Amino acid sequence: MLIKLRRSNRLILILLLLGGSLVIASLLASAFGAVTIPLPDILKMALNKVAVFDFSSTWRAVDETIIFQIRLPRVIGGALVGAALATAGVLFQGLLRNPMADPYIIGTSAGAALGATIAMTLPINLAFLGFGLVPAAAFIGALATVILVYNLARVGGKTPIISMLLAGFVVSALLAAVMAFMMSMSDRFGLNLHSVYSFLMGHISVTGWGQIAVIAPLVIGGIIGARFFAFHLNAFSLGEEGAAYLGIEIERDKILILALGSLLTAAAVSISGLVGFVGLVVPHAARLSLGPDHRLLLPASALAGAAFLVIADLLARTLLAPVEIPVGVITAIIGAPFFIYLLRHTRREYAF
Repeated sequence: MLIKLRRSNRLILILLLLGGSLVIASLLASAFGAVTIPLPDILKMALNKVAVFDFSSTWRAVDETIIFQIRLPRVIGGALVGAALATAGVLFQGLLRNPMADPYIIGTSAGAALGATIAMTLPINLAFLGFGLVPAAAFIGALATVILVYNLARVGGKTPIISMLLAGFVVSALLAAVMAFMMSMSDRFGLNLHSVYSFLMGHISVTGWGQIAVIAPLVIGGIIGARFFAFHLNAFSLGEEGAAYLGIEIERDKILILALGSLLTAAAVSISGLVGFVGLVVPHAARLSLGPDHRLLLPASALAGAAFLVIADLLARTLLAPVEIPVGVITAIIGAPFFIYLLRHTRREYAF
């Protein structure tokens, strides 16, 4: 009983610290940019908005517009993308029993990129709920590719892990070739070169609350759903035979975990493009720091991934202002050396 209590207290403490880090990161990201807005003013604005207090306005009206119409939607969007990618990373690493797995390992990125490429070649300009044709096509392309990979890898009613990885690699290569062919043949890419670059390198493109209203339920629901698979992922660490011995429905759970991770990745891609390293480094670091128990690993990775991407997006906006660096460049610059550091200095055997 005492051991369980201590474990529960440790879980709560870790999640509170990570939650506090996310709040601090969000406040900093809201305060700094082309126009710096003092943190006390931001807190007063927020409290006024939720009708908790009624502070007198000591700030400019334009500052309130900047916070609530520009920065806060982008900060929340960045947090959702980071949480989604980190959670998807945990799901794929646990399912595939591979610490190098990331949300794009089975072709999600190639499908999203091809979907976006097709949308950019079409002479159509549509918008619905704040989403243009490009993010919607990227979302559809990502999910369609995962379905294709899964069906290609399925043999005799089962889906071997190795077959899925190989199918993902081959389909990704094929879709990348198709995308390159389309880009070389279409004159419209000369006009959309910046959009293509932003999508491929990663950019938090949230233009209003409508997009948040669509993406937030998908991401939050996906993270909550992932938590219900914590025991199943722990069982998968024993191998498929060991998991089956514990009563896990192997093929059913593979489908559900794969679908959940793919949905989270597709939702993130739709508002951020291809942001690398978040789904690889954050779960890896959390696993080495906190252990392999997915009951802690899933919520901790979601909070850490959200805070990490919010800070990365802040750096992307401010380091070379007014020029904005693609956020995928920042995550790679931070993530790659950190990943190397983890590999070289933890000196611990990786456990699933």
